Amino acid sequence: MTMADTIAVMNEGKIEQMGSPADLYESPSTAFVANFLGQSNLIRGKIESSDGDSSVVLVHDQKISLLKSRNRSEGASVLVGIRPEKIRIGLPEDRVTGNSLTGGIVSDVSFVGVSTQYVVEMPWKQDLMVFEQNDGGTPTLRPGDPVSLSWNEPFTFGLDGSEDVNAGAEVDDGA
Repeated sequence: MTMADTIAVMNEGKIEQMGSPADLYESPSTAFVANFLGQSNLIRGKIESSDGDSSVVLVHDQKISLLKSRNRSEGASVLVGIRPEKIRIGLPEDRVTGNSLTGGIVSDVSFVGVSTQYVVEMPWKQDLMVFEQNDGGTPTLRPGDPVSLSWNEPFTFGLDGSEDVNAGAEVDDGA
């Protein structure tokens, strides 16, 4: 991604998406592309309503907003995508702006120098990944701590809800 101005991501001999590295990373068109180029949090949701430039998506009984221009799904079923570094992690009582998901519990914390990697188990038993910059702005969180996750609406992307959420991802098969 550092050596090209245009990249084609191929899957089984077929071009999934072609574009600049930034376009492919920020606006993937499939779950395969989203997972192949870095980590993505992909959450199943359903478009509940639309108004103006945004749609309201129901994600496990919580509502978030998705810009229509960032939605690749043509039906009501959608995979909501958020890159781990775009998410802010905080205490449940913290005031948040933008999209948010509540009810998470920190299950793992890894200090990796410039950032801390959090694995957060959501109430629907899906782990979401968060990369928080180590700039002193986030309280020290530990496994077992309840948290809320938030991010700005333009960071949300929508993919076809019938896709495999693990397509293109490195999956540990225990081997």
